[in-house]
Amino acid sequence: MILPGLMCDSRMFSAQVAALSDVFVVDGFYAGCHHISDMADYALARAPEKFALLGHSMGARIALEVIRKAPERVERIALADTGIHPVRPGEADKRYALRDVGRQHGMVALVDEWLPPMMAPAQQKNVALVALLHEMAVDAGLATFEAQIEALLSRPEVEDVLPAIGCPAFAIVGDEDQWSPVDQHQAIANKIPGAQLRVVKGAGHMLPAEKPNEFNEILREWLNWPSHVVTSPATFA
Repeated sequence: MILPGLMCDSRMFSAQVAALSDVFVVDGFYAGCHHISDMADYALARAPEKFALLGHSMGARIALEVIRKAPERVERIALADTGIHPVRPGEADKRYALRDVGRQHGMVALVDEWLPPMMAPAQQKNVALVALLHEMAVDAGLATFEAQIEALLSRPEVEDVLPAIGCPAFAIVGDEDQWSPVDQHQAIANKIPGAQLRVVKGAGHMLPAEKPNEFNEILREWLNWPSHVVTSPATFA
């Protein structure tokens, strides 16, 4: 099961759905939920009894809430392009400033400002990919954006969740992710017993769509990872 991030849906993960078997993306932008806990309930209500769980960006925060609520149902977990830190000074102002762009000028203007920093510089030149992601985020709508930033600004702490994870766990990130850099994922891997760090070169925050082949290769490794094997971090070119 894949949990998308802010203003994202299954369009972000079309390459994963096409390449991997039994992939289910939780669509519907979490039905306007304003809290991470409610988003986790939304996902759990749509999940099979047992599942492998991939969360991207905000979706990784939701994935940790899923494993807090129902650890017996999660067979393995992957956390991509995310963080575990609490709300930082100035974060609310930045999120509300973007909200105000949407209120004053519409979703196209909001996404025009939000999307480019989410991608690696080289990927910003991929016209078809930018158009796909731009349309997806605009389709989310301002009400969804406002609900999701409120969820992020009231996000629960996860320090007690990470050490208790007992299933195979991967932290995955693009090395050009400006929003959720590599060191945040090293911190995640350090706190989860036996967790693996995987870094993809030339990818930004929208890693699953920017470098789908490399991301899928890591997911195949993760899906076959035995719980008792621990190795050094890997970097994918």
